Amino acid sequence: MEPESGISITSSPRNLSPLSWVNLSRNLILAYQSLGVVYGDLSTSPLYVYPSTFIGKLQNHRNEDAIFGVFSLIFWTLTLIPLLKYVFIVLSADDNGEGGAFALYSLLCRHAKFSLLPNQQAADEELSAYKYGPSTQATSSPLKRFLEKHKRLRTALLVVVLFGAAMVIGDGVLTPAISVLSSVSGLQVTEKKLTSGALVVLACVILVGLFALQHVGTHRVAFMFAPIVIIWLVSIFSIGLYNIIHWNPKIVHAISPYYIIKFFRETGKDGWISLGGILLSVTGTEAMFADIGHFTAFSIRLAFAFVVYPCLVVQYMGQAAFLSRNLQKIPNSFYDSIPDPVFWPVFIIATLASIVGSQAIITATFSIIKQCHALGCFPRVKVVHTSKHIFGQIYIPEINWILMILTLAITIGFQDTTLIGNAYGLACITVMFITTFLMALVVTFVWQKSVLLAAVFLVFFWFCEGVYLSAALMKVPQGGWVPLVLSVIFMMVMYIWHYGIRKKYNFDMHNKVSLRWLLGLGPSLGIMRVPGIGLIYSELATGVPAIFSHFVTNLPAFHKVLVFICVKSVPVPYVSPEERFLIGRVCPKPYRMYRCIVRYGYKDIQRDDGDFEDQLIQSIAEFIQMEAGEPQVCSSESSSYDGRLAVISSRTIQSSSSLIVSENEDWGGIESVQSSKSQTLQSLRSAYPDDENQAVRRRRVRFEVASSPGMDTSVREELMDLIEAKEAGVAYIMGHSYVKARRSSSYLKKVVVDIGYSFLRKNCRGPAVALNIPHTNLIEVGMIYYV
Repeated sequence: MEPESGISITSSPRNLSPLSWVNLSRNLILAYQSLGVVYGDLSTSPLYVYPSTFIGKLQNHRNEDAIFGVFSLIFWTLTLIPLLKYVFIVLSADDNGEGGAFALYSLLCRHAKFSLLPNQQAADEELSAYKYGPSTQATSSPLKRFLEKHKRLRTALLVVVLFGAAMVIGDGVLTPAISVLSSVSGLQVTEKKLTSGALVVLACVILVGLFALQHVGTHRVAFMFAPIVIIWLVSIFSIGLYNIIHWNPKIVHAISPYYIIKFFRETGKDGWISLGGILLSVTGTEAMFADIGHFTAFSIRLAFAFVVYPCLVVQYMGQAAFLSRNLQKIPNSFYDSIPDPVFWPVFIIATLASIVGSQAIITATFSIIKQCHALGCFPRVKVVHTSKHIFGQIYIPEINWILMILTLAITIGFQDTTLIGNAYGLACITVMFITTFLMALVVTFVWQKSVLLAAVFLVFFWFCEGVYLSAALMKVPQGGWVPLVLSVIFMMVMYIWHYGIRKKYNFDMHNKVSLRWLLGLGPSLGIMRVPGIGLIYSELATGVPAIFSHFVTNLPAFHKVLVFICVKSVPVPYVSPEERFLIGRVCPKPYRMYRCIVRYGYKDIQRDDGDFEDQLIQSIAEFIQMEAGEPQVCSSESSSYDGRLAVISSRTIQSSSSLIVSENEDWGGIESVQSSKSQTLQSLRSAYPDDENQAVRRRRVRFEVASSPGMDTSVREELMDLIEAKEAGVAYIMGHSYVKARRSSSYLKKVVVDIGYSFLRKNCRGPAVALNIPHTNLIEVGMIYYV
């Protein structure tokens, strides 16, 4: 396991040709893994769908026609929503390999000005990861202009996305509870004396073990869980086929939609309310899209279309055939339909499969939380990267234990799969409903299809899902209130955090230090310039933050070289290391003040490899030399400084680079000084690929300016100052902020800022820890933000 480290694997399947054998073989392996991570929840639905459907007044309609109608509804629900909508349409809307509500939102923010993130454009310059290119920004429709013009509509869009993300987190609480409790309930089929309390205790023990297992990582869990799901799918397929042949082969005719019409004609309102139970047959579908970043779209399509879908259809058909001849067996339909000789083996594998079923939504929850945090909508949490070889496989300890506590509370509090099913169904259909809405916007603004086509997609799937949503809302008093309460709580946390950082950013924007004032002070800034480099962290992508003047006021001394660092999350999943840094100049050359924007995607994890300082020095040196060769990089007029930034990458390094690098290596604590190597910056970056020894190898890099007769004197002098400052030491300067509402603010704003945001800020990870800043070099400047 690699805490706090993200690994860029250039041989990822998404980078290879779709027709290559290597890509196909890896997709087959990923499809195998996806069975254990993505489809565990969906494949265990047969445990509780029929008992959850035939409850309430529908018990008065227990007959063969009703059984046939329910199966027909299940078949067409599986066909229209998971197969047609997700496999064929939604999975095509991945954001450079990532899925989920926030992936769709980031796509929309890139192709229209929907984002509420502050000053995003300054960090987006020349980012090649923008999949659809800048030409899409030029096209504008009346609908697009209307949405961009009204900030309230953009705020409403963000609230919808946050609500969908909160519902996914709610799924992470409900899925383990209903899956495990449904599986262990099979003991009551053979052990009549077993009480409900004993089943709940057993379920809680299993749940604790499941959440305790999460730290080993998705990769290991997938290979351990996939065989269980495969055995489970083969078992339910075989049992379903046996029941079809043995009990009622005529059930095959129920595939016809005619039986749906007949079902509603006979049951009426009672049949409509029962749709809340049928809805449980597609719970877990959203995990296919949310977990796409752990696998690939092609591998998920392969697994569902050729394995999961046929097995589920045959199982539901077989269970319906059994019930059509045994109407009294509906309360425990799945376990009663198992032939006696294989009951115990199937019970064991069902219990194991239910544990696996919980894994899908837990994994999706981690992904959603990480995306929310990267886009400024969730407090800082510890993110652990659990795999060197697969993108996006993460583990978040705080969220894992919160989910466990809430899941145990739900299991102990309800002790009934029917009530939990009511809550579960409402959460799942709400997420699907929101995904359909966001997909319609993607069809219009990202795929640039006609508004009519998007409207057809929206109306068709909203009609299908709206029927189920209306039925699920009828069960709010019977447990359906749980996901609503959980979602409101999580959404409040996300929105309060987003509101707080936006207000803090706006304060920084309105209290920036005047560039004209700085220029008037002269190169010395009117203070003592001490040796070393000062890295001043700020949210501002342009301008000098107020923390600078606050520091100077209290301690009139600053480092000889100043670099204003702004760490930005951009609306793409990953930013390549070659495009990580944007470098610019804040003031004229004698001031030795630079700006660096460090860009990360919402799925990137900042690495703690100790190379940040060296990479920054290299990038600034490259910028100085590139600026000397291309004066147009930065305008010569003083009023235009802190304007255009240059992307510093290995592609921009000139082969005649005059910076010489000497390196010492320390292996496992025993220093072995290797021969000094002089090399250009380009060869330096390619000399150290990511490998397993990186965790134990420490590099000590020294920079020198080579004697080059053609080098400009001012460039040599600036490079010498930069190197001397690096040798003198690097200090990290960061504001320790206290955000408070103004006295004139409304009571609601005071509650949100003074209580809500302050509580979240005090109880989340500190910014220095999240940014991997060494504590020994950290200087914190206390500031009060009145917003």
